[in-house]
Order: sequence, then structure tokens, then C-alpha cells
Amino acid sequence: MLKSLENYLLESRWDDGSAEGKSESELLCYRSNILGSDKRVTNYGGGNTSAKVMETDPLTGEEVEVLWVKGSGGDIGSMNMDGFATLYMDKLRALKPLYRGVDFEDEMVGYLPHCTFNLNPRATSIDTPLHAYVPRTHVDHVHADAIIAIAASRNSRELTQEIFGARIGWLPWKKPGYELGMWLETFCLENPDADGVVLESHGLFTWADTAKDCYEQTIDVINVATKWMEERSKGVAAFGGLLHHSLPPKEREAIAARIMPAIRGVVSGNHHMIGHFNDSDAVLEFVNAKDMEALAALGTSCPDHFLRTKIRPLVVPFDPATGNIDAVLSGLPDQIEAYRQDYAAYYDRCKRDDSPALRDPNAVVYLVPGVGMITFAKDKATARISGEFYVNAINVMRGASAVSEYQGLPEQEAFDIEYWLLEEAKLQRMPKPKSLAGRVALVTGGAGGIGAATAERYLQEGACVVLADINADGLVSTENTLSDRFGKDAVRSVVMNVTSEDAVAAAFAMASVEFGGVDILVSNAGIASSAPIEDTSLALWNKNMDILSTGYFLVSREAFKLMRVQDMGGSVVFVASKNGLAASPNAAAYCTAKASEIHLARCLALEGAEAGIRVNVVNPDAVLRGSKIWEGDWLEQRAGTYGTDKDGLEEMYRQRSMLKRSVFPEDIAEACYFFAAQTSAKSTGNILNVDAGNVQAFTR
Repeated sequence: MLKSLENYLLESRWDDGSAEGKSESELLCYRSNILGSDKRVTNYGGGNTSAKVMETDPLTGEEVEVLWVKGSGGDIGSMNMDGFATLYMDKLRALKPLYRGVDFEDEMVGYLPHCTFNLNPRATSIDTPLHAYVPRTHVDHVHADAIIAIAASRNSRELTQEIFGARIGWLPWKKPGYELGMWLETFCLENPDADGVVLESHGLFTWADTAKDCYEQTIDVINVATKWMEERSKGVAAFGGLLHHSLPPKEREAIAARIMPAIRGVVSGNHHMIGHFNDSDAVLEFVNAKDMEALAALGTSCPDHFLRTKIRPLVVPFDPATGNIDAVLSGLPDQIEAYRQDYAAYYDRCKRDDSPALRDPNAVVYLVPGVGMITFAKDKATARISGEFYVNAINVMRGASAVSEYQGLPEQEAFDIEYWLLEEAKLQRMPKPKSLAGRVALVTGGAGGIGAATAERYLQEGACVVLADINADGLVSTENTLSDRFGKDAVRSVVMNVTSEDAVAAAFAMASVEFGGVDILVSNAGIASSAPIEDTSLALWNKNMDILSTGYFLVSREAFKLMRVQDMGGSVVFVASKNGLAASPNAAAYCTAKASEIHLARCLALEGAEAGIRVNVVNPDAVLRGSKIWEGDWLEQRAGTYGTDKDGLEEMYRQRSMLKRSVFPEDIAEACYFFAAQTSAKSTGNILNVDAGNVQAFTR
């Protein structure tokens, strides 16, 4: 074990004060949340809980027994009351005569909606019969690592009896469903004094007559197993001992930043994938171990694990001692193709007449010795959660191989879970992906009005966003605001000076480690200055050129490097200015730098076309609200240039426009979205003015 026993044992999180006054169903939700809040008990979306509660029938007014059980697709750690399905217990019991045996158990799922209590729209889970037929009021089913380590051991039945005696029973592997529900009922009736049961290669069921007793029963059983495994595994080298040594943290990130875009480009053929990197102690212990490859090849055991991670990972042949990163990168396409072929062969060996079609054959989990673990999925949350599940699998393999011999599920059983028709039906109910799902955008000037509005627009369409800005305080505020709205998984920020080569390179490396790469660059960082030419100092001239011309060159160059590695095309959007096309008095440095931006974009459109990298320009004008460049001297100087005051400047700009309308950050964001989305897939080298109409800025 990596942690001391004292740190690894679970503490009760039950608080009588918090539980006071709650109904039985509310206590179920409370119990579920505190169980799911600890990943040592069960991972995100894993496990389920239930309670049999007396409720008033809305039709008859009579008291009836109702099963409250976690609904399909829920997470016990975060669910609310509406996350539970509710079913009449008398109707669930009435289903038994309809059951035609194990070959027909899936058809029982179709009967469950007929048992719904109070028109509850929450879909029922396949695990409903497992809870319904246990003759106890409260039931927990969790996937604690210590328990699954026992359940996935070659002699799991003997270990269960040695650890728990008659307190906890054992049942052989059985796919979740109606038959397993019958098995659990039979076990309970034949063993009325038992507190629970270990399911081979699956997890733990516990039960009690009150919500608190059930919770504490679950915690205690897990701790008993943890203590036993700690004692039994003392002196045993984890995973056969050390083969590799970890690189220092910064070097691990540097290697991940090179590997992740290369993998992402190869595996994103059908849809763009998002990456996640994990170099925790548990992961490093495993990827550096002598037995890692042999154990990884056995596949995972618990159904929740391989539904998230596929049956087995891909081991990247990086050697931290020699640093053979160039050889690894050159060999990755062939290695990934070999994995695909192996997965397709697994599908062909195991498929049944009614199996769903072959799904994405790419690996989800990539293990890199000395570096860590990389996971890829269609969105960041799923990639992160898949990694968390494989950490659980690592913990299971550590425990099982220390006290016995680890075994994965038989291949056919694993396939029957992965390609279960009921699981396929769940996948088909998933909402259609948003237009930028799987895309990663890096937005410079991300703390300003236009940058923040553009990031928000991209997030609305499913993208992940890296906010880059020199304003550290503004970044924190903007990131917090967007994270609150769209979730922490989708938003990152990095302090970056666009005039620093090192800072720009570091920002793109960070985006690669956090998300796997970059698909969209919005080059938006800016300043503004106003002065007659004779009052324009060389320093002021250079500052404009450094930020508005050289800065745009540096971020574009880094984006091109990364996009070429990914080989998936990309979109670069320059936020320039109407002043890049139309001269303005007392702003020679600013206008010239903006004109340089526009011409740079034209040049890059020529260079990027053969790689599918599109480069386009959005030209705003007079975007005052939220814009950082209108703070301080620029606002006062422009007001002086046009003979008005600060309050009158926006109105002057509005009246000056052909459409007599103000331009807002959201308007620029919409144009940036257009150039990032597939709606502009055949546009490059273009300029889109968003200025409410200015004849001097018409392109010619």
C-alpha cells in the first residue's frame, strides 16, 4: 500500500445532526452522497443504493411499499432526490412468475417501467432487481478497491471466508441482471444473519434495517478488508518490484506534452478526442513496475472499470533511462494500429449474432513508464473519470497480486458486458454532440471582454478552453466565472506574455498536457495607443509591434507546430481591428501593427492550407464594453481626438457607423465561433468586419 493504514482506512462521515428530520428517502440520498464522496468507496457513476420506503399511493391513498433506487446513469456522490427511480414493490414481486430464465433475463428490463411509482420519469437501472429482492430495507452496492481486489483474486471465495467468516457471503461471477437479483434473494433467505456478500470480479453488497446502520456496515466491511490486506501484503513488492524510475515532475510533463498530441492525432479519426494526464504516486508505481505489462494485458475485472477503460490499455514503450522519445513518436502510429487490429480481432472472436457494431477500436488508457498514464475520450470529464477508474483497477491489481493471483474477467464475459444490448441502448440515448465537442481552443487576451466572450461562446458549443493572458488576477476571475458555468473540467488558464517565446511555448505545452492538444487559436491579446506621429516614441512604436505583430507571430508559430503534429487541421482566428484596414488619426503605431496582423494572417493562410489549417481575421471596431484596451489613457486620448468626452465616445462611434449600432464583445465572439466551426470549413484567408458598417474598412 502506498499510504499508511491509518490514512487509508475510512472514517464514518455520517452526521446525526445533518440526518436529523430527514425522511427515509431523504436519508437514502444523504447516505448515497456521503458514500459516493469518497472514491475509496466507489468511483464516479459506480455502485448504487436503495431503500424500501412506505409511501402514500397517489391513486388509492393507501400506504404502499416503494423501492427507491439509483436511476440509470446516476452518480451516488452527486445525485439529488430526482436521481432515484421509484417502483412499487408489490409489482416488482409480481414480475417473478414472468421470468423465463437466464436466457431471457434482458426482457425483464422492459417490465420495469410498468412498476413505476408516481409517474417518476427517472429511468430504472439494470441493477434494480439486485436491490428489489434483497429482503432488507436498506441496501448498498459499492466497488471499493479493497473488496474488488479480493473479488478479482483467483481464490476469492476462500479469501472472503478467511476475512469475514459467515458475516459476508460470496457469489460467483454473474452479469448484473434479473438472474443475479434472484441469486441475491436466495442467498439472503438461506443466510439470514449475513451482513452482505462479495460478488466475484464485481464488488460488495451490504444491507441493514436503517440508513445509518447500512452506511456504517458498508464502511466497516471495507475497513476490515483493508486491514486484512495491509497485514497480508506486508513485505511484498508491489507488482513484482521496480523496473523503471520516474522522471522529475517537469520532465514527465514535457514528455506527456509531446506524446499526447501525437496520440490524439492518430485516435481522432472519427471524432476529436480530449486527453487527460495522471502522474499520481499510484500510477507511477504501476507503470514503473516489472509486472506492469503482464498485469495490464490481463485486463480489468469490475464491469464498471472496463466499460470506462476498455478491456486493456496500450503500453507506450518509452524508456525513461534512455529518453527514447523520438523513437516512441515515430512508432506510435503503427503501435496504435496494432492495438486496433487486436481489438477488432477480440470483437470478431466474441461477437454474437445480435451484437452491436464494432465501436471505436482505439485504446482509452495509455501507460508510459517513468511518466504516467494518459487517457483519451470524447470530452474532458470522461477522459478524467476513465483515468480514475483505471487507478481503481491498479489498486485492485496491487492488492490481488499481493495476497493471491489477480485475474481479469474471461474475455467472452468482458465482451458480453461491453457490447451488452442494454448498454448499447443507453449509448443510443446520449444527446447529439455539440458543434465544437472534442475541440480545444487557446484564447490569448482571455481575461478581457472579447477573449472571455469568445471563450464562453466556445464552451457553450462543447469545446475545452485555455485562457491565456498577462493579467493574472483577471485570469483567475474569468476562469472562476466560466468554470462555475461550464464545469472545471472544460476550462484552464495560463499566465502568458505573447512577446516571450518561452512563455508561449509553455502555454501550448500546458494545453497539450491538460487536454491533449489545440485545435483553435484565437489570437486576441492586445493593447492600444494614441499619439500624433511626432509624439510617438520608439518605445511606444516597438510596444505595439511587439504585442500586436510579433506576439501574433509567436502564438501562430507554436499553434502551427502543434497542429501539424496532430495532423487534424485547425483554425486560427486573428482578432485584428478595423484600423488594420482604415487609417485613423493619431494612432500610427496601433494601425500599422494591426495591418501587420492582417497581412500575417494572409501569409499563414497560404502556408496552412495544405495541412487543413485555416487562418481568418475578425475586425472589430469600437468595442468599449469589457475591453481592457479602453481602460486608462486610450479612452481619454480617443475622446480627445474626436472632440468629445468619455461618456460621449460610445455614442459617437454608434452614430458614426452605417447601421447606427454599438458593437459588443458577444458580437466579436460570434464571428470567432463562425471561423472555428464547420460552417466555415471552406473559408480561409478571409476578413470579417464586425463594426456596424464602416465604408473605409470595406475590403477591396
